[in-house]
Amino acid sequence: MRVVLASRSAARARLLAAAGVDAEILPADIDEAALREALAAAQVATEDAAVALAEMKARRVAPSIPGEAIVLGCDQLLDSDGEWLDKPADRAAAARQLRRLRGKTHVLATAVVAFRGGARVWHHVATPRLRLRAFSDAFLDAYLERAGPEVLGSVGAYQLEGLGAQLLASVEGDHFAVQGLPLLPVLGFLREQGVLAR
Repeated sequence: MRVVLASRSAARARLLAAAGVDAEILPADIDEAALREALAAAQVATEDAAVALAEMKARRVAPSIPGEAIVLGCDQLLDSDGEWLDKPADRAAAARQLRRLRGKTHVLATAVVAFRGGARVWHHVATPRLRLRAFSDAFLDAYLERAGPEVLGSVGAYQLEGLGAQLLASVEGDHFAVQGLPLLPVLGFLREQGVLAR
C-alpha cells in the first residue's frame, strides 16, 4: 500500500525512511501562514490548531492519490507562553527567537492526520515540553555560526538530533515528536492498516 507524506519536511521524511517506511513525498500546496493566523485569531487551542493544519495538508493531497493509499499530513506549533512562534526567516530572527526561549519552557504540539481512500481515518498529537538552558550570547553566536542555515528549517531554530541538543536543559515527552513526527504512534497506525508487519 502506498504511503504519501504531505510535507516538505526533510526531517519527517528521514524519520520514516530510517524506520523502514517507504513514503512518497508530495507536499501540500496550502497557505500555512494564513491558516495559522486564522486559527490564532479564533483562539483555537494549540493542539487543536496543529491537528487542523495537519488535516488541511492531508486533505489537500488525498484527492490526487487514487485507491487506498494512506496520506499523512503533519504540522508542529511551538507554543511559548501562549504565543505561536514560526520558523525564523534568517539568522537574526533565529537569534532573537532563541534569546526569547532561553531559560524557559515551551511546548511543541506535533500532530499527524491520516487519510485513506480520501477520508480521514486517524490522528495523533504529541506535546513534548522542552526547556532551553540559560546559555550565553557568546554561545548562541557560536552555535548559529556552526549550525548554519539548517536551523531555519526548524520552528525552534534547533535540532534535537544534532548540535541543537546543546541548547537544551530538559525534554519531557516524545523525542521523535520534537523532530517533527510522533513516529511510534505512526508506526502503530501503519501496522494496524497492514502497511507494516505486525
